[in-house]
Amino acid sequence: HGRLKVKTSEEQAEAKRLEREQKLKLYQAATQTVFQKRQAGELDESVLELTSQILGANPDFATLWNCRREVLQQLEVQKSPEELATLVKAELGFLESCLRVNPKSYGTWHHRCWLLGRLPEPNWARELELCARFLEVDERNFHCWDYRRFVAAQAAVPPAEELAFTDSLITRNFSNYSSWHYRSCLLPQLHPQPDSGPQGRLPEDVLLKELELVQNAFFTDPNDQSAWFYHRWLLGRDCFFPQLIPRTPCLLLKGTVDGGPGSPLAVEWRTPEGRNRPSHVWLCDLPATSLNDQLPQHTFRVIWTAGDAQKECVLLKGRQEGWCRDSATDEQLFRCELSVEKSTVLQSELESCKELQELEPENKWCLLTIILLMRALDPLQYEKETLQYFQTLKAVDPMRAAYLDDLRSKFLLENSVLKMEYAEVRVLHLGHKDLTVLCHLEQLLLVTHLDLSHNRLRALPPALAALRCLEVLQANDNVIESLDGVTNLPRLQELVLCNNRLQQPAVLQPLASCPRLTLLNLQGNPLCQAEGSSEHLAELLPSVSSILT
Repeated sequence: HGRLKVKTSEEQAEAKRLEREQKLKLYQAATQTVFQKRQAGELDESVLELTSQILGANPDFATLWNCRREVLQQLEVQKSPEELATLVKAELGFLESCLRVNPKSYGTWHHRCWLLGRLPEPNWARELELCARFLEVDERNFHCWDYRRFVAAQAAVPPAEELAFTDSLITRNFSNYSSWHYRSCLLPQLHPQPDSGPQGRLPEDVLLKELELVQNAFFTDPNDQSAWFYHRWLLGRDCFFPQLIPRTPCLLLKGTVDGGPGSPLAVEWRTPEGRNRPSHVWLCDLPATSLNDQLPQHTFRVIWTAGDAQKECVLLKGRQEGWCRDSATDEQLFRCELSVEKSTVLQSELESCKELQELEPENKWCLLTIILLMRALDPLQYEKETLQYFQTLKAVDPMRAAYLDDLRSKFLLENSVLKMEYAEVRVLHLGHKDLTVLCHLEQLLLVTHLDLSHNRLRALPPALAALRCLEVLQANDNVIESLDGVTNLPRLQELVLCNNRLQQPAVLQPLASCPRLTLLNLQGNPLCQAEGSSEHLAELLPSVSSILT
């Protein structure tokens, strides 16, 4: 950068070309010799000399580093301790020269780790000084940071000392992702909490001090993403992205009839879409011999074989299906329950970010953080304001408009679930919300009527198979091109897909797996414009009594 190009004459260009050709010949000849010696088992010091010539110019030749390790391993048993010490000292010096050629060479740093790991008494203090020198040149060299963490662990450097080292580099330059990341590793070691889990929550006084530091960073350089990532870690992933991890699917079903314990029933579990992968919903068919028509209800206990967890499922007389699921509260689903202290901290951060946003109205990191903070505090209270911030963020960051549309859709669906009264809502209207994706469908198990009209959906996902009670599905005025997700819906009777982008009759083939489907409305789709389309569709779906085109 900033260097003027110097024009060269034809003679100079030709001389450079000849010089490059000569270097290439020497490079290829040395490499060929190394490979021949390796194949012949001649792993001696001449191989070290040859590989030094090549790696000195190109340290990223991984195979040659392997050759050097093979040679050094063989020389370990041949050399005296004094000779071996001299050899190791020379190797360390050679590695340092390679790092000056390319400070970000994976192979060179790895070879240094390997070499020091074989020494009886490595000089770790010298290695820490080496890291400090290279980080003085480039404080964001993550290869060197990785090596420093390795050295600090081997030398048992106190975490407080390493934290002070990160302080010095962050103070010099806030834009240092590796240094921020190292802090996130050190702080939980310095302040372990009994019930913090893998997230490493911090004591309040430490958290407030770190928040002050990171606020100084993003107020100084709002466009640098490293401080924003650290800010998100400080506030806790459980606040921004809580996730429920489903238990292992159960393999045994034990029934209790009229209060008495029954024998375990071996049943075969399956996912709604029939795929062999993790799922929120699992189904099984009960053996006919396990039911008694004379009883008003049957109560089954679903037992996880991997632990003590179990759930009760009631099958009423005359019913073909029974369900067992947890109560859907907002704390369990999409956000954690906040203490007064945590809410106060988040509210303070929200006010600080809004203050910064007034100064930097087009800063995408600030806008996204405001949205996430509002979600963590109260998604329903801030819903309208959150949508406004999404609009601003899309205008500021148009390259990620599709991602932001999907994230917005996810949040809107979460809000819709939170507004539902558990086990009461059977009809759900999600129309006119500008949705681009569908998620959390496993929370809609009892919905019988679902309206998805006037959105921007391109497809209906396979997770739709979780809606086992769904009878009517409306998805008019979208941009749907595929129906691969509309499979195995046992109660679906009406499917309305007017004004979409269904091109060929073949896209309707998945509907054949819906045994009760009687009404299919396809008006306004391109596939209806072909001559004889009605007859063709009737042949394709003979069980559907009414197809409107």
